[in-house]
Amino acid sequence: MSPTQKSAKRGRFAKVSHALSGVLVVDKPAGISSAKVVAIVKKTLSAKKAGHTGTLDPFATGVLVCCINDTTRLARFFLHDKKKYVALIHLGIATDTQDSTGVVVSTCKKIEFSESRIRDVFKRFEGRIDQLPPVYSALKHKGVPLYKLAREGKPVQKPPRSVFISYIDILDINLPFIRFEVACSSGTYIRTLCADIGTDLGCGGYLKELRRTESGRFSIKQAVSLAEIEELKIAGKLDSRLIRMADTLMDMPVFVADDDLTNKIFHGNIITKKDINPELIKYQPGDTEDFLKVTDRENNLIAILNHNQGKNRFEYCCVFHK
Repeated sequence: MSPTQKSAKRGRFAKVSHALSGVLVVDKPAGISSAKVVAIVKKTLSAKKAGHTGTLDPFATGVLVCCINDTTRLARFFLHDKKKYVALIHLGIATDTQDSTGVVVSTCKKIEFSESRIRDVFKRFEGRIDQLPPVYSALKHKGVPLYKLAREGKPVQKPPRSVFISYIDILDINLPFIRFEVACSSGTYIRTLCADIGTDLGCGGYLKELRRTESGRFSIKQAVSLAEIEELKIAGKLDSRLIRMADTLMDMPVFVADDDLTNKIFHGNIITKKDINPELIKYQPGDTEDFLKVTDRENNLIAILNHNQGKNRFEYCCVFHK
């Protein structure tokens, strides 16, 4: 075997097992970090690898998408998924962190706004907007997380970032509290949204509660609590709550491979349109990558391929051996 073949086998073609691989949607409790939840899941499942596809602050609850074993290699396809939250804003108080964990920096007693005034202000934040990332965030400046610099009294303000708010639906108004649902692009800070709404109303505001109800195609209806995970393991029913790898990429075109194509993929052979019809892929304007998932007849994920239009062939993204 050549050095190139050895490198490929260790990387894209590394032999892994389908056992206990899939996505587990966890209903993260408050008061614990996302990393700690993943550590608990990994230990409970006796998994070799585990990771999540988008962090939640310790005080937040709800959907945490946990990738188990082989599925960690698919995390890149979930990182930019749209999100949906139910949030509670507390008007009249602003904090340095823009949420309930921070120090109060200003207060305002004038919060008797009409419902129409409130709805008008919320409506302004729908669509494409620019957000200033909070100085207390996990974003890094010269390799150091911003929240560490802020705690040291050296806050760094990153430039504004473009995010998209699909909609904001006010669920309840009970001043100084307003509960609302928001659907948004990945990278949107809901605490910054609350702070900006408070600023526009002229009274300040901070995020008091946050619950993520959706992340991409994964919803709170699919989620299990940490206690339920332990119960399912004891009952031997944990597999029933794992979403199979092939089923996690519902929007990606699929090709069911026969034995000959499966062997070609497992050996790293060149895959062309003679093997797979590229017309299966629905090209979108501006796309730079066109992915296709390949499964066997039992819906086990074999590979993710990327169609190279220039070379009229498929490049390997990742391969999953049985």
